[in-house]
Amino acid sequence: MIERLTTITELPVDQIQIVNLIRDVSPDGVENLKETIQAHGFVGRIVVRRTKKGDVVLDGQHRLTALRELGEAMIPCDVIKCSDDEALMFAVDGNVKGAGMTPLQLAYSLARRREAYQRLHPEARQGYAATAARMGQTELNSLSRAIAQERGISERQVYKIMSAGEKLGPDEYRRLSKAETEVKLADLEVLAKVTQPGERYYIIDALVKGSAKKASAARRQYQFDLGNGPAPRDATDAAHMRLSDAWTRANKAARRRFLEDLGNEVGLLLAEMQEEEVEALRAASGGADA
Repeated sequence: MIERLTTITELPVDQIQIVNLIRDVSPDGVENLKETIQAHGFVGRIVVRRTKKGDVVLDGQHRLTALRELGEAMIPCDVIKCSDDEALMFAVDGNVKGAGMTPLQLAYSLARRREAYQRLHPEARQGYAATAARMGQTELNSLSRAIAQERGISERQVYKIMSAGEKLGPDEYRRLSKAETEVKLADLEVLAKVTQPGERYYIIDALVKGSAKKASAARRQYQFDLGNGPAPRDATDAAHMRLSDAWTRANKAARRRFLEDLGNEVGLLLAEMQEEEVEALRAASGGADA
């Protein structure tokens, strides 16, 4: 049960701990906030959890960090006492509605929130969609609807994001957070289908190191290494197959229009190829004479 400590309206910034339940503090985000605060002042309140080990920020770690770096002594806040699961839900709710989270952060956060909600409400274990249908307008589907509206996606996509995040363990999440390129929802959906630990490790390692840009490509490479599939095509092979397929399927009128638009470029490439063939023949002839 959440208890609100209404007599506390502000706290010293150095008294509040930052424990990254959801995501790390973004230096760029802090700098932007500092500029806004300097120009317009501090607006709003952060949410702080009071525990036996001290006060911990649940919602507002960027604002707290910005005020610290600006040398402010106090920060407006709402202080609460709550359980660990309630704290996790509070922290997720304060982060996921904005557009700043990556697909990986959003998926993992929503999945952890779902687990926390189900521990607090065992009757909800049927899943978000089933529970919402049975219970009507609840905070569950309210959150998913808010996320869908703010991100321009459907509620169904929000549920898919939740499902993808459910398959991620804490260590996998930490490793993927360090990937060279941003992990997409499609990558998480591929990982969700992989149950073999060795294959999951291989795919995540490939994404983190940048040896594969997509989880699907890493999975094909893993299967090829085991002798279970064809070698993955490189980018040139894939582009060639797409061009060939498009040319084959196009009618004569479409082909003529294509050549009208790109005929000069095609001609230049053909001339370049002919020159290369001539040079290769000359080199071969000279080698034979020697």
